[in-house]
Amino acid sequence: MFILLVLQFIACVKTETFKIDSFKTQTGWGYTISNKNKILIKQSIIPVISYTKSFSTEEEALNTAKLVVSKLDRNMSPTITKNDLILLKIKF
Repeated sequence: MFILLVLQFIACVKTETFKIDSFKTQTGWGYTISNKNKILIKQSIIPVISYTKSFSTEEEALNTAKLVVSKLDRNMSPTITKNDLILLKIKF
């Protein structure tokens, strides 16, 4: 019984959880990252490139959002670099 109470307590104290959603743009895909029903990041274009272009696929948008969330979970800047895009195989 004690173990169940401890596990339930740990579940309640769990760190912030972020919700990822994709959305269709006029030219491709984008993503949002929210916490407690509040949008923290809305990205409709590929960051860090010198021209305006949406993600080609929903999968590209979601994979980038997952990387941003992993950075946020580690208390890192959510900034995406060109190297990040290359590692994620994002076409830009």
